[in-house]
Amino acid sequence: MHGIIKNKGFHYGYVIVFCCVLIMAINVGLVTSCAGIFYKPVSEELGVTVGNLGLYMSFNFLFSALTLFVAGRMIERFSIRLLLSVSSLVMGGCLISMAFFNSVWQFYVVAGGVIGITLSFLLYLSFPVLINRWFNVRVGFFIGICSAAASIGGILFNPLGAYWITEYGWRTTYGIFGTIVLLVVTPVIWFLLRDYPEDKGLQPYGADLTGKEVQPKEGIEYAKAIRMPEFYGLILFAFMMILVSTLHLLIPVYVTKLDFSLEVAGFVAAGVMAGGTLGKIALGIINDRNNKLGILTSSGLGVVSFFLLLNGHFAGLWSVVAGGFLFGWAYAGTTVQTMMLVRTVFGSKDYAQIYSKVSIALPCGGILAAAEGLLADKIGYASVFGFAIVLLLLSACIGFFVLRKKFY
Repeated sequence: MHGIIKNKGFHYGYVIVFCCVLIMAINVGLVTSCAGIFYKPVSEELGVTVGNLGLYMSFNFLFSALTLFVAGRMIERFSIRLLLSVSSLVMGGCLISMAFFNSVWQFYVVAGGVIGITLSFLLYLSFPVLINRWFNVRVGFFIGICSAAASIGGILFNPLGAYWITEYGWRTTYGIFGTIVLLVVTPVIWFLLRDYPEDKGLQPYGADLTGKEVQPKEGIEYAKAIRMPEFYGLILFAFMMILVSTLHLLIPVYVTKLDFSLEVAGFVAAGVMAGGTLGKIALGIINDRNNKLGILTSSGLGVVSFFLLLNGHFAGLWSVVAGGFLFGWAYAGTTVQTMMLVRTVFGSKDYAQIYSKVSIALPCGGILAAAEGLLADKIGYASVFGFAIVLLLLSACIGFFVLRKKFY
């Protein structure tokens, strides 16, 4: 089932992957991965602290979580092409409007509230739902590619955006970001994206593997899924994993507390992103073959990473660099592993509705990210990292629990 598929001609599913990669690299990359480069210049001009400005990200997570309660049902009832096009259009308009903001409350309402709503579709549901619809095989690989695109977008646009801010100011840079979204991504979604393979007269990619039609809607109904303990187990799994992954924000600070330079801290942070990018693709491939091995890889390497980081004071530079890189694999597991477990356990029948509810745990965990820094200041980074090891071990146990038997 997991071999290379020989299709007759070019399959339109690859166009769908291209659209998803574009959404993640540009829309999500610009809004989430590049948010930090604006904090200092914007807060200084508005006369507020960086913490007060950055609070809009908490509103962003909150409104994403609230929207996810209905977003899955909307995607099943309405065209995902229309929903994603409108979301991209609104996001681009919001970014341009941010160039004219003069008060922090405007960031709370627009960058936090409105963009948070668009991200529920563009970030949390776009490629998981579309890949699930368009592919019967190599699902993990394509999910990994799309998920990694957000990190790649951050790698590309962070230095470019920082240059534009330095040369032209943060207002012009927001305008440029919004224009890119409006002129590049939005038209591509509208003109190229399609809801289902049937819209192009096709079967899902891989449906002809066995020489007969593969049912794309096989799985458990949403009404039944929400009564199963596995459903709530996956919510807890996602919540634990996001609590661990948001610790990437604290790793550079921890490295400097070990008396390493800020340059080393930045190098370790880059290692986390590199590990996350590679890990997302690798975990997708691994999960295509064995979900349990995927759990062991993401959780296991995450545990090893924290031991290496905690040992950095004694072992030196190699330990913190290796720890940062391996942490990226746990960071990758938050999205890729959760998506693949939902598909494996519940199938593709009501995937959009089921995954939309499970993924509510992700923005909810993001809301608590700021509290992790306060907790680290109070009880120490070693204690927080130790707690993260416990969370990774518990999440692995939950992952094995939900995979204990076949349900459909």
